[in-house]
Amino acid sequence: MGTPKKKKKNQTPETQFHSDLNLCSKNKDLHGAISLYKSAIANNTRLNHHNLNALLYLCSNSVTDPSLKALALENGFHIFDQMSSIGIVPNEATLTAVARLAAAKGDGDYAFGLVKRMGEYNALPRLRTYDPALYCFCEKLEAEKAYEVEEHMCSVGVTAEEPELAALLKVSSETGREERVYQYLHKLRSLVRVVSEATAKIIEDWFKGKKGCEVGEVNSEVGKIEEAVSRNGGGWHGLGWIGKGDWVVNRTRIGLSGHCCCCGEKLFCVDIDDNETERFAKSMASLAMEREVMSNFSEFQDWLEKHGDYEAIVDGANVGLYQQNFADGGFSVSQLDAVVKELYNRSGKKWPLVILHNKRSRALLENASYRKLVDEWVDKGILYTTPNGSNDDWYWLYATVKLKCLLVTNDEMRDHIFELLGSSFFLKWKERHQVKYTFAKGTLQLQMPPLYSSVIQESEKGTWHVPIADDCTEESEKKWLCITRSSEVLQNKETFQKSNNLSCDDKLLRSCTSTTSHDNMDSLQTCDNENVAVTGKRKERS
Repeated sequence: MGTPKKKKKNQTPETQFHSDLNLCSKNKDLHGAISLYKSAIANNTRLNHHNLNALLYLCSNSVTDPSLKALALENGFHIFDQMSSIGIVPNEATLTAVARLAAAKGDGDYAFGLVKRMGEYNALPRLRTYDPALYCFCEKLEAEKAYEVEEHMCSVGVTAEEPELAALLKVSSETGREERVYQYLHKLRSLVRVVSEATAKIIEDWFKGKKGCEVGEVNSEVGKIEEAVSRNGGGWHGLGWIGKGDWVVNRTRIGLSGHCCCCGEKLFCVDIDDNETERFAKSMASLAMEREVMSNFSEFQDWLEKHGDYEAIVDGANVGLYQQNFADGGFSVSQLDAVVKELYNRSGKKWPLVILHNKRSRALLENASYRKLVDEWVDKGILYTTPNGSNDDWYWLYATVKLKCLLVTNDEMRDHIFELLGSSFFLKWKERHQVKYTFAKGTLQLQMPPLYSSVIQESEKGTWHVPIADDCTEESEKKWLCITRSSEVLQNKETFQKSNNLSCDDKLLRSCTSTTSHDNMDSLQTCDNENVAVTGKRKERS
């Protein structure tokens, strides 16, 4: 049994204060902390930056308790003034705590002013530094001031997350700023993808409100909208509200074919947009030529310009070496050949492009058992061999991005090469283009990209589908908001029936048309995807 620690003798007042303050902080004892502070001031105990920040933090966290709010506000500002009087320069943590105190008493201007003056203290703001002013302005419906806060955030490279975007969406909705509502829906689509239940409620309230029903254009240029959807990678056009009349808002699920079980709309598997694709390809080529022999990669780029009709690229080494880590394992030509033939059959008789390092292709050609097959691949334009000293990862990745096609590989693309490219849209790109595979008892199984992306989607007709976060692991069971004009519901449902040769369940049809924008939230019904059988196979293309 251990010997109890003895209390240190002859502690300095500063050491004793620090120890006692830590105990108050641990126990969230504001009264005790303030008593310690006042005693320290009376006794001229030296207080450092850490001590005062700890007191400010405790004060700012206590304002949510009505019984402590007045004490926290009064002493919090006094502590901040004390810091200034003894020449302690506030840091980001200091200013964030004081901003929270200011917001607690409804002074968003003071909170935002602290953020704008941070440069004077050589401090950089974080998202938490902006939150007090932003939420204060949103709660007081001071929309223009809230927008100013967001603009300031963007100017210093601080990115809003779902809580901030939801607050901005709500204040925009409640003050009738339809253009801002549209803007923040798209920011949620881009930055958040799947929304919380609280954010879903804000979205529902907008579409069910009077102002939401007044927005939109009847005569929209269909060709222009379709072009925008294609240019953006599918799933949104960004050209503004489309259609007129009341909105129908429902909870729904997405069927196995990617169709909404309420309105029948087919969702997209969303890609990165054309501009992102072009930047991605250029940055990749630039990095590759820094690390490869420039003439070799330039030669590949020129070759690809002349032979760019592929719909799938195969990481040959990854497929050939799959599950070959056993005693007699080596490079499996049969696995690679199975992938090549499967892609050929799926694509309507179009051969894929296999990228393989020159060292491996030479070894295959030297083996009499494989020479004929490899010669066939070369003759049919299936095989491209990368030169000695090269990293074939650059080649197959660049080809996939440049041709906007599928990539067959189990490579998770997590190493330093892919870190150089950044992750802002890389995950979205992988979801849309990567095809994984298995060989179960020697039988090939390709895992194609999903039929649709779990992300907020805006259709060419102006309908919206919003995925809601929950604990469900099955995609077909996840909850979505289906938001469409009442005039579109029957038309979409009839089109869905005809294209799938189905008869829609009457109960489902009623549930999908029963809740318009003026109905009570409690009457909103849930569409069940089990009421509709969906068929059809996704076209395998890039």
